[in-house]
Amino acid sequence: MGRLLRTARLLTSINICPRSIMSKQKQILGLVGWLLVTFTTAAIGAVASVEAGVFYTQLTQPSWSPPSSVFGPVWTVLYALMGVAAWIVWRNGGFRAHRTELALFLVQLAANALWSWLFFAWHVGGLAFADILLLWALIVATLWMFWRARPVAGVLLFPYLSWVSFAAFLNYSVWQLNPEILS
Repeated sequence: MGRLLRTARLLTSINICPRSIMSKQKQILGLVGWLLVTFTTAAIGAVASVEAGVFYTQLTQPSWSPPSSVFGPVWTVLYALMGVAAWIVWRNGGFRAHRTELALFLVQLAANALWSWLFFAWHVGGLAFADILLLWALIVATLWMFWRARPVAGVLLFPYLSWVSFAAFLNYSVWQLNPEILS
């Protein structure tokens, strides 16, 4: 927690947003809050993915599929970037000023969490693929709206969009290679 607070102080000291009437304490609490919301989504997905390692290794994979050990670190970085992006938008006027942008962010988080349940817990590859396509569209919309509110917030979502684009191809490929398991 101490490390998180030091990081929050550092981010608030880097003038990545216009000066605001928000106190430093409120800004730090806001950053911690957005990170908690974002990592709570990760935790919800993780509950569905408890047996993902075993399940994933049983699936026929395309030759270009990364090892399962790559996913955890990549997603950790992406969730951190998402939380910081939402905080930057929130910091520039609060939820009231950016209700649409931040509500859309929360909706895409829900679609993100749902994917793990569809694919890893319920083994429905087609619905997981439909969900990831919806997630991709929601990320594009969120990125665009974040960009309009604070360009740096939009930039922070580009790695997420890139990874989900790759994940959509992987989802489709794995689903097609394993129709008997991912009905």
